[in-house]
Amino acid sequence: MKLFGKWDVSEVEVKDMGMAKYMNTKPVAVLHSSGRHARQQFNKSNLSIVERLINRVMRCEENNGKKMLAYRIVEESLEVIHNKMKENPVQVLVDAVVNAAPREGVVRLKYGGISVPRSVDPAPQRRVDTALGFIAEGAYNRAFKSKRSIVDALADEIIAAARYDVKSYSIGKKEGVERVARAAR
Repeated sequence: MKLFGKWDVSEVEVKDMGMAKYMNTKPVAVLHSSGRHARQQFNKSNLSIVERLINRVMRCEENNGKKMLAYRIVEESLEVIHNKMKENPVQVLVDAVVNAAPREGVVRLKYGGISVPRSVDPAPQRRVDTALGFIAEGAYNRAFKSKRSIVDALADEIIAAARYDVKSYSIGKKEGVERVARAAR
């Protein structure tokens, strides 16, 4: 079975073994789960990584609740990635998520009346969610009040994150979170 009838996802591999369990790349018939993953706590790990990206794109302001619009945006951006890089766009997306996922985070602990930041290692599920959020937010910020379409902005953000380009919004946010966490050690 192929994703969107075009790309084989059986050959996609996750290079970060800690995140491999939480990034589902198995082929699915339909990328619309109708919220079945919401019944249990970690069931969203069973969703395809592409559907999770669609859900994150759908949460942007203009696409709020419009799943078919977000579906079309992601499908067309994967096509743009395939045309630019001449490789499997799902593998590029998986590499982008692995690169954009922060390895450290910060929590605020209250001691008496003061807040003290503490550095923590986030769970792999949170790392995947954060990376997808950074990618979707970066694409939206690039396309907002611009001549660029959201399709091209999302494709460029995924390609830049997969190449670990520092000019990428998601990589910049990841490094910012890790810098704050390093300071809180």
